[in-house]
Amino acid sequence: MKTLQKGFTLIELMIVIAIIAILAAILIPNFLHARAESQTSACEGNLKQLATALEEYAVDNSGTYPASFANLLAANGGVYLKVVPNDPAGGAAYALTVPAVAPCTQTQPNTYLITDGGNHDTTTTTSLPGKAGTKNIDYCSGSGILGN
Repeated sequence: MKTLQKGFTLIELMIVIAIIAILAAILIPNFLHARAESQTSACEGNLKQLATALEEYAVDNSGTYPASFANLLAANGGVYLKVVPNDPAGGAAYALTVPAVAPCTQTQPNTYLITDGGNHDTTTTTSLPGKAGTKNIDYCSGSGILGN
């Protein structure tokens, strides 16, 4: 007497693997884009944090701004800023330029410019004022966050 073996056929296994592969092909790009958007949002938050520290420094120092982030870190034992955050998208570290230069507009009184590492996904910066769809995000003292 022949006994029947229970299990899956090769065709059934291949169909399941194909369905999993299709789902992965759909989901992985969505996860990557969500990660890039979160990096851009975190960068905007970092720029605002740095700008706030600069403004606090200026209030305590008769309206003058530090020449670099190193000076800001050293001022008053790090009371304004403990550490300069890293750009979550990678690239170069945040840089401070005093006095401000382009892309800050001349119509606004811009005292300083903070630039990021310039490594953002261009699809995540399309809603920023300035140059839409760029890899760079800047913060001008009088204009706020800009795409550059």
